[in-house]
Amino acid sequence: MQVEHPKQSGQSGQSGQSGQSGQMEHSAQLVAAIEQELSALFRRSRSASLRLARRVHPEMDAAGYALISQIELGTGNGAGVRASDVAHVLGLDKSTVSRGIHQLEKLGLIERVGDPDDGRARLLRLTATGAERYEAMRAQRQTEFRAILDRWNPTDLADLGRLLARLNADLG
Repeated sequence: MQVEHPKQSGQSGQSGQSGQSGQMEHSAQLVAAIEQELSALFRRSRSASLRLARRVHPEMDAAGYALISQIELGTGNGAGVRASDVAHVLGLDKSTVSRGIHQLEKLGLIERVGDPDDGRARLLRLTATGAERYEAMRAQRQTEFRAILDRWNPTDLADLGRLLARLNADLG
């Protein structure tokens, strides 16, 4: 994404008003270019999610990949995660998450277990098979990312990480 910088006001004899107009136009061009690049990234991400899902299980779809990723992330304490928490984090309706969870259960990738803190509630966690397949996919994905990002210099990597974190915070 390369957009030329507008001339600084005063360099071309423009008034302050014209300089501000030029800066606003330049800002609009930058935002449009960023939006275009993000759209391309989101398209690639959707396609990649399906490929990654198929690595975990040939019958899993991209929505299942988002669910299993969140379940794995939320199971850091080992007990599991509530379906309602998965729905909230992903911004999905509970019924949508319920259908996806049912599919992942049928595939043998996740299971429901009792909540040790609330005997009435059920938690979701990966089965041994689900955890093994998910970890194999994650290791392969990280190898692919490293192959791409190893060509970047450390300053660019730090900037990318910082700016993505900022964008995610602002979007959230």
